[in-house]
Parts: sequence; C-alpha cells; structure tokens
Amino acid sequence: MSSERPSQASLDRARAGWDAAYRDGRPPWDIDRAQPAFLRLADAGEMTPPVLDCGCGTGEHAMMLAQRGVEVLGVDLAPTAIAAARRKAGERGIAATFEVANALDLGALGRTFATILDSGVFHVFNDADRARYVASLGRALRPGGTLHLACFSERTPGPGGPRRVTRDELRAAFSDGWHVERIDEARFEVRGAGTHPHAWLATITRA
Repeated sequence: MSSERPSQASLDRARAGWDAAYRDGRPPWDIDRAQPAFLRLADAGEMTPPVLDCGCGTGEHAMMLAQRGVEVLGVDLAPTAIAAARRKAGERGIAATFEVANALDLGALGRTFATILDSGVFHVFNDADRARYVASLGRALRPGGTLHLACFSERTPGPGGPRRVTRDELRAAFSDGWHVERIDEARFEVRGAGTHPHAWLATITRA
C-alpha cells in the first residue's frame, strides 16, 4: 500500500472542489439524517468508541452517535461542511466534535480509533488514491479495530454519480493487513433521486 502524501497543490484543488459542493448548494448526499445502514449498525452495537466519522460532511452520522453517548470525531476536507456540522450540533445541543482533515492523511490527527465509519468516501478515489486511502485508514484504526464502509455498487445503473465498486475490488483493496468480515447489499438515500442507489456495506477489521 502506498503511503505517499498527495502534493499540496492537489490537496488544495480537492479541498476547493469539495468545499464548493457545500458552499454552492446542498449536495445530494446531504440528507439531514444518518443513512439507514449506519443506523442499523449503531442499533446493533457495532460502533465501538472512540469512532472516527471519515468524510463526515455536515455531521449527521457523528451526531447520531454522539446522541447515543458514543465518543466520536467527525472529519471532512471541506471547511464549509465542518462549519455546518458544528452549527447543527450547537443548535441541537449535541456534544459532537468536528475537524477539517484530509482522508488521505488521517495519521495527522495524532490519535487512533476503535471504529471508523466511511459513508461514501472510498468510491471517490482513483486507483492511486484508493491505495493511499487504505494506508491512511490503517494509520488511524487500532489493531483489531473495525471499519464500516458504504460505497456505490456496480449494480447502480447509469453513467452518473460516483465510481462504481465491485465486491472483488473491495476485497482486493483490503487484502494486505485487513480482514473483510462481510460485504452486504445496501442502499444510499440521496436527495432528488427517484430511486436509492445500490451500495455495498462492508465490515472490515484491521489485522
């Protein structure tokens, strides 16, 4: 797995692009509630604290966990998203913590977590950044810790939206130093869509 950090220029471009998605309107994944798949995992007690919500957007998953008494940190590359998450947490009286951070450099957080939650981050990366992302996750997740990852599935029809991911691609990406416990069928809820896109919900432990 590659541990090479992206250049500052590429990081700045990525930050500007993701920030614009929130600054210029509401992106389709910003649905003002947690995704049902992660609610079910929380209900089943599968979010062992401390939890990192990687790519938290405006913070719905982190706030859902904080309301349940789970210690959680939400991080996102987009400052506008983090500002919105902090504002919503304050308005709702929820003690959730949010920071601007790069998913490809989670080691910079200076701490590790028992659980990491990824709702729609893995599928945004190209092959090179996918390897960097997996390495970054490994630096932030404690040995024996659990990653819960939801990504677009190849079963979602049409050319629009994020890159599609197959079960085999997930297993290959996490083949070194990880154990893929299960990959279940799921759906993403999105705003403005007539149907909910197909997803894979993977539970993966760090060896």
